[in-house]
Amino acid sequence: MKTTHPLSPFLTPTKICLFFFPIVSLLFSCTFKKQIIADQIIVGKIWTANPAQPWVEALAIVGDSIVAVGNQNEILEQKGAATKVSVYDSNQLIVPGFIDTHTHFVEAGFALSSVQLREAKTKIEFIQRIADFAKLKKPGEWILGGNWDHENWGGELPDRNWIDEVTPHNPVWVTRLDGHMSLANSLALKAAGITDQVKEVKGGTFVRDAKRRLTGILKDNATSNVNEVVPPASPEAEDNALQAAMNYVASHGVTSAHNMYGYNHTFERAQKNNKLITRIYDCRMLNEWKELNTKINRQGRGDKWLRIGGLKAFVDGSLGSHTAAFFKPYLDLPTDSGFFITPERDLYRLAKSADSAGLHVMVHAIGDKAIHTLLNIFERIEKENGNKDYRFRIEHAQHIAPADIPRLAKGHILASMQPYHAIDDGRWAEKIIGQERCKTTYAFKSLLDAGTIVTFGSDWPVAPATPLEGIYAAVTRRTLDNKNPEGWFPEQKISVEQAVTAYTLHAAYASFEEGIKGSLEKGKLADLVILDQNIFTIAPEKIKEVRVLKTMVGGKIVFERK
Repeated sequence: MKTTHPLSPFLTPTKICLFFFPIVSLLFSCTFKKQIIADQIIVGKIWTANPAQPWVEALAIVGDSIVAVGNQNEILEQKGAATKVSVYDSNQLIVPGFIDTHTHFVEAGFALSSVQLREAKTKIEFIQRIADFAKLKKPGEWILGGNWDHENWGGELPDRNWIDEVTPHNPVWVTRLDGHMSLANSLALKAAGITDQVKEVKGGTFVRDAKRRLTGILKDNATSNVNEVVPPASPEAEDNALQAAMNYVASHGVTSAHNMYGYNHTFERAQKNNKLITRIYDCRMLNEWKELNTKINRQGRGDKWLRIGGLKAFVDGSLGSHTAAFFKPYLDLPTDSGFFITPERDLYRLAKSADSAGLHVMVHAIGDKAIHTLLNIFERIEKENGNKDYRFRIEHAQHIAPADIPRLAKGHILASMQPYHAIDDGRWAEKIIGQERCKTTYAFKSLLDAGTIVTFGSDWPVAPATPLEGIYAAVTRRTLDNKNPEGWFPEQKISVEQAVTAYTLHAAYASFEEGIKGSLEKGKLADLVILDQNIFTIAPEKIKEVRVLKTMVGGKIVFERK
């Protein structure tokens, strides 16, 4: 006889499914959660740069990406038998990898092994350093780089007569640290076919002595004649320079860099051969926009290692070379107010065309007239090209007129700035442009208060690619000569959090990459830096002494202090 269960009228198949489904779902979700086993777990004091969750105790990494952030206990649930767990002291600090938004990357790599003139304090030392370096070179080899600073010995510009005698067999073409004027010895001028009869060029200067003879100093557009005859480096030399540059920035916590222009094939070669350990946003010159647009249409904008789409141009030159364009003259040269390297009409035409093609325009502007003119151009293009995500960048934005400060935020224009320049130029800027104009020199706080997105970089090799020194500069504004212990125009000092954000999340935004890097969040790349001290809690003047212990790019260690 068939037996009937007493509850059978109630346990229909549908009811059984409804009863057990929540239990099965819960068990499945728990099982699924435990299946996420991290390759690495990092535990420590972690600042994420994510405003919604700025501080966490741990993060988990799978492959090259972060899969979870949170408190230590919940992250350790993702630990498996093969998971590597790294625990850092509570006095140490973990931050997103620094992004340097303005470098001349391979050029800087070459500069690491060129003649070192930046620290030459006197005319005699300048000459001796070149003489000593020339002894290491074969006859006919060019001596390049240098990054000299004539303000170190009082402001007198060097002259080819200083070095001709000590470089009889080697052309010399050494650049001032700002990159806007260079010194050629007589051999270099001869190689370029430049004589005392050379005609002046628009947007450049051939400096002459009282007898109208060339001194060897060439500024901005005048430098092109010599640049064209400098022998190109071999691909092997370029690759070595790139590797040297990547190793250098890794030692200072830089995981991504924006290369303003030049050596584009060098980066492509490294990417193809899986040699990149630094992520690169590689830009071209603005007048190359058609070629870049064709390249992007053919192969896209790149990947997480090498991205393209940016275009660089110049309005004016630099303060130290007296080629930055101001409304009023320089105090020490009352007949001179600088000049435009690129005419306003040409700059507008090129920038609008490039923007219309969907490319990213970033323009160097240092003097107040140059910045004002560039803002006019950007605003005109935005009005004509319609509403979209422009992210125009003003590179340097150095000496901005007070009335122009609110215009950047209003136009969604980024200020791409280099804080180290403020404490470097601050040694001598007032004698050149006066106190009033210096009040808004590198006006970090005023721009941030106005709502501008400020991003930081170095301009390497013009300044060192050392973000911790940049953070120190932005927070303290103590000039390199130690003459401003309370800060040079201290009203422009900003907080550590603002400065680090400018080197991380805002820097990623400056290349349209905030979705994959710039903060330590789930789904973003595991690019991070471990510092030996907590820069948020130590005395601000101590920040420049903080050391990078480790730099990780995509979860892999690319630098570790021994």
